[in-house]
Amino acid sequence: IFMILSLLSIVYGALRCNILAIKIKYDDYDVSVKPAAYLCIFMWRSFEIATRVTVLVLFSSVLQIWILPVVLLNFFGFFFYPWILFWQSKSPFPENIEKALSRVGTTIVLCLLTFLYAGINMFCWSAVQVKLNDPDLINKSQNWYRLTVYYMLRFIENAFLLLMWYIYKTDIYLYVCAPLLVLQLLISYCMAVLFMLVFYQFCHPCKKLFSSNVSEGL
Repeated sequence: IFMILSLLSIVYGALRCNILAIKIKYDDYDVSVKPAAYLCIFMWRSFEIATRVTVLVLFSSVLQIWILPVVLLNFFGFFFYPWILFWQSKSPFPENIEKALSRVGTTIVLCLLTFLYAGINMFCWSAVQVKLNDPDLINKSQNWYRLTVYYMLRFIENAFLLLMWYIYKTDIYLYVCAPLLVLQLLISYCMAVLFMLVFYQFCHPCKKLFSSNVSEGL
């Protein structure tokens, strides 16, 4: 019961972040979110987060030591990614975040922002993509390429972690149909991607403002 309540709480937070991100990106327009959009986001985030957590728990239950490099690789990869893009852009260091902050204070704030960004992306696609060379620190363009790469790599990673769990599973899982569980988790992640595509293709409140829709973008 507590696990279900925790999942619902996290999914609700992710849903609210999605809606808030849309309103921030399109603050010049009157954004009206329909019930179908709420449903798609809820299903998308539910399948995505639940599957990701379950995969990590199963993997860590049989390969306790190896879960640390998996988590650290994910975390530091997403933590440094916005900084790498910022350094490649050769943009000046952001100075307009808060006038009262010094350069050191601004750096700390940006590190905390990317820290949060990395933590979210370990489990699900972040509703807001950090862009350090933008005055608002938010990437307001819809990057289908980055979205596609994220979900492809995440699906491959989940499949690999499940394979490792299947190979090294212990007697604890003697009464669990392991192939069926693996199949269910992979299908669940595919369902998350499906609901995400339905949301962006049909239910996004600002889909008419996209330069290209999901099918064209993919």
